[in-house]
Amino acid sequence: MDRDYLIDLFADFGPVTIRKMFSGFGISADGTNFALALRAGLYFRADEQSIPQFEAEGSKPFQYQTRAKTVTVNSYWELPARLFDDSEELSVWARTALAAAQRAAMKKRPKVRKAVKVAVKKAAASKKKKAVKRKPPSSRP
Repeated sequence: MDRDYLIDLFADFGPVTIRKMFSGFGISADGTNFALALRAGLYFRADEQSIPQFEAEGSKPFQYQTRAKTVTVNSYWELPARLFDDSEELSVWARTALAAAQRAAMKKRPKVRKAVKVAVKKAAASKKKKAVKRKPPSSRP
């Protein structure tokens, strides 16, 4: 799949950003990546709410092979082939994928904030330890 084909494919969905990624392209909307075009397949972001829809179509999650094993990425599922000829329904699936990607991003955000808070607390504690305690001025008669 080339960039122009992908732009045409998502015409009914709305504007998308297409960036080179791995051996294909990452597809995003509003700054959120929701699809991957890899190895002649198009994979949409999925979660517990949308995976049953992919399963009902006989779709499979994205997989790749390492030297030692096959890795399955359950967060991206192959788009059913019939949708390549139905841009309106593809748009519905794309909106569902974008929503799944946004939910995943929301789940990650509190962890990032928590990590930042922990780092700030550690830095503050480190500064306290490094601070030299000053002795109060001694009273002289």
